[in-house]
Amino acid sequence: MKRFISSTRAVPDVGAMPKHIAIIMDGNGRWARRRFLPRVAGHRRGVEAVREMIRACIRRGIPYVTLFAFSSENWRRPVEEVSFLMQLFVRALQEEVARLHENGIRFRVIGDLSRFDRTLVDLIEQAEALTASNERLTLTIAANYGGRWDILQAVRRLVEAHPEASGNFREEDLEPYLALNHAPEPDLFIRTGGEQRISNFLLWQLAYSEFYFVDTLWPEFDEAALDLAIKSYQRRERRFGRTSEQLKGEDPRRASLVSEPSEPVGAARHDA
Repeated sequence: MKRFISSTRAVPDVGAMPKHIAIIMDGNGRWARRRFLPRVAGHRRGVEAVREMIRACIRRGIPYVTLFAFSSENWRRPVEEVSFLMQLFVRALQEEVARLHENGIRFRVIGDLSRFDRTLVDLIEQAEALTASNERLTLTIAANYGGRWDILQAVRRLVEAHPEASGNFREEDLEPYLALNHAPEPDLFIRTGGEQRISNFLLWQLAYSEFYFVDTLWPEFDEAALDLAIKSYQRRERRFGRTSEQLKGEDPRRASLVSEPSEPVGAARHDA
């Protein structure tokens, strides 16, 4: 498994275009309500917005996109809406996966799949297997996902794998067990719909992401809106704990100084 640089242990390379964008797609229900439509109509339009966003990210050369589709707290919604969302997820997988594969997109789902019907889990597993070798863009869908769940399940798996090291774990030991271990930390976090919180999304991974909150509802968040978010990102000074003076003194040919990650628990060690 490829290991990515942790922003709290080393300064990652950054460029004008974010490598990884994570999005909370908020506002489907309000979009529908403003048009006197049922909430489910907003969710249908939200799927279309996902298609448009994937195409826009491909055109900009963004290799990783993570979308928050259903949180572990969303089970609290009306039963009818939750049932529709599950059906919509099944339908989207049935209709979209072949197209994703044809376009070189790798598909992943992160979250606790144990509450999903077997039909849905089978479709997810088949989609992940079919697209596993694709490299054009990695699309990750967070479904029945919560940031606290993610950290807890990672700790549990780490302890099970390395009980001998209990109590002596380091940050880099936990990272391979986090749900998003197949992608670098998000450079840019976007939330549509006007709310300004992360709602238990990627609590570990967003440590040094740039946040962008916008009033635009998800079904209306188009390519132009994405460009505005990217322009805002490009105006940020990504210091990762350093000072502005340090950044100004860097070699302009090198975006950052990157240190090698230390060996995780269980890694082979060879004495000189």
